[in-house]
Amino acid sequence: MSSESTPLLRNGRQNGEASQRLSFTQRVVKAIKAEGEPSWLESYKWFLFGSYANVLLVFVPLSAVAHYQNWDAALRFSFSFIGIVPLAKLLGDATENMSASLGETLAGLLNASFGNAVEIIVGIAALMQDEIRIVQTSMLGSILSNLLLVLGCSFLAAGFERPESVFQVTAAQASSSLMTLACITLVIPAAYNSTMSAVKRGPEETAEHGLLIISRGTAILLLFVYLAFLWFQLKSHAFLYHRDREDVENGSPSAASSQHGSQHEEEEEEEEAPNMNLPSAAVALLVVTVITSFCADYLIASIEETAERYHIPKTFIGLILLPIVANAAEHVTSIWMAMKNKMELTITICVGSSIQIAAFVVPLLVIVGWITGHELTLYFADFETICFFVSVLLVNTLIQDGKSNYMEGLL
Repeated sequence: MSSESTPLLRNGRQNGEASQRLSFTQRVVKAIKAEGEPSWLESYKWFLFGSYANVLLVFVPLSAVAHYQNWDAALRFSFSFIGIVPLAKLLGDATENMSASLGETLAGLLNASFGNAVEIIVGIAALMQDEIRIVQTSMLGSILSNLLLVLGCSFLAAGFERPESVFQVTAAQASSSLMTLACITLVIPAAYNSTMSAVKRGPEETAEHGLLIISRGTAILLLFVYLAFLWFQLKSHAFLYHRDREDVENGSPSAASSQHGSQHEEEEEEEEAPNMNLPSAAVALLVVTVITSFCADYLIASIEETAERYHIPKTFIGLILLPIVANAAEHVTSIWMAMKNKMELTITICVGSSIQIAAFVVPLLVIVGWITGHELTLYFADFETICFFVSVLLVNTLIQDGKSNYMEGLL
């Protein structure tokens, strides 16, 4: 049946459809050209020269030279340690710009996957070299630094700017619940090990085998729970994670007074255009991930000799040094967002990042170790497990009311 839009010729096309009916090759070329987005030159110019922290990239080739020339262990450790700092920031920049060009769900999945890319890379590198202790302490150190140091500094910085800060209660409660579950999964292997040690039944290999079975089964369950949490947060109950909705329902006067300001901030954020086009950000993310994996390999290879020669405990390197280098840029961002009264983003960075490590990265490493024949378990030292449990308990108590001040930051 003909109409006004019916083409006169059979091979003709309707007006405006010629640009839509493109072949696969044409679509690829169009995506590479990135029309309407920053050019490739502009993208990489911003990516490489957009921050003073990128000056530290000079330590990346230095770490490779030091590794292959077998320089002193302290130099190899220091160069690779400093080199990972700008690489971690570049990973964050590439992920952020890719997220700006993707939909909300894909952006959330991308951030969930690459939000702790450095921890995953460092963890796998240490696991492949049988540095099990480094894997465990670095993961626990990243969680504790996010929960205690960064969240505390963020609350403290926000407290200096305003008497009280308000954030979304539903998201905080859901995050704290999952964090508690992840904490329990570390307590159970510790309790099992203590029980087997006290009873002293059977050979030591039996206890180790039992820990492996518990850890691997728990890791699989944790990954399923984390995927369900992502679906809950990004898809099925995404409406619960909007602060304005809850404030309006509760009739909060403080939220009503700041609603106009937050709307202006949101409008400004929406108007912010990405600094890189999507293909260039994807290529940058891939390249930086590969470079970071090499740099992490150099770092892990130098830890053993550095610890022995300079009498530095491996626990200190894993708990303190590695989390700092992996999360330096993220820590600064969290504090800066708290000072700008963007507490939801601060909670997402601190607590959300801890959840990613505890419920995604650690189980993933356990399964990777299972596949590659490296016996990584969820049994941490008793003292470390207790510290983790107390930290989660403290953070849950502080964020459950949806408010923060400088005193909570000091706690």
